[in-house]
Amino acid sequence: MNASIVILVILGVAVLGTIAYIGYQLEKKRREEMRALAGRLGWRFDPRRDRTHDDEYAHFEIFRRGHSRAAFNTLTGTLKINEQACPAKMGEFVYKITTHTGKSSSTRTYRFSYLIVHLPFREVPDLLIRREGIFDKIAGTFGFDDIDFESADFSRRFFVKSPDKRFAYDVVHPRMMQFLLATEPPAVDIEYGRCCLSDGRHRWKPQDYDMQLDWIVKFFDHWPDHVTADLKTR
Repeated sequence: MNASIVILVILGVAVLGTIAYIGYQLEKKRREEMRALAGRLGWRFDPRRDRTHDDEYAHFEIFRRGHSRAAFNTLTGTLKINEQACPAKMGEFVYKITTHTGKSSSTRTYRFSYLIVHLPFREVPDLLIRREGIFDKIAGTFGFDDIDFESADFSRRFFVKSPDKRFAYDVVHPRMMQFLLATEPPAVDIEYGRCCLSDGRHRWKPQDYDMQLDWIVKFFDHWPDHVTADLKTR
């Protein structure tokens, strides 16, 4: 091996080492900011990887992707919904996807943030609200899944799905549509009495978690009284 190749190898190792060190320091800073957030909220904080998370919340599609799944930087506490203290959990989730070719394989790691609230209603219909994508538009031309609303602007920008269309129309009323259009939230997925707020793709900045908590409370404040009253009697 000549001297130039040796120098290139040394430089390569040095660059990789520097990148790894910077990444480590950024993650350390993020953990401390998340810990400080938990302290402000009065919530518990656990930075360790929890590999049982996707078992408990497997009904949400975003927690079934890939392999080597785990939650980490987890905050747990309570959030007041409809004047009731509801168990809540938020933090980060990681998974990996490995692709194989005939001669080799490669693995990519994905991370995203989430907020989950256990709702105070025993029997709440499933409901999905998220920004509409190109495949939703294609499916919509064949009349699949998407529920349409009187607001053409809202129907164009949001995909809404529920097995109970009446419930969906009651929840997504005109004021709710205005709220969603104005705030452009991540996907809202309600299943098995739990609500998950996440787009399944991006990590929030530590200071953004407060915003997501505030948003989810306002979202449920927009639910009509007759809807919540009916759910409480089920």
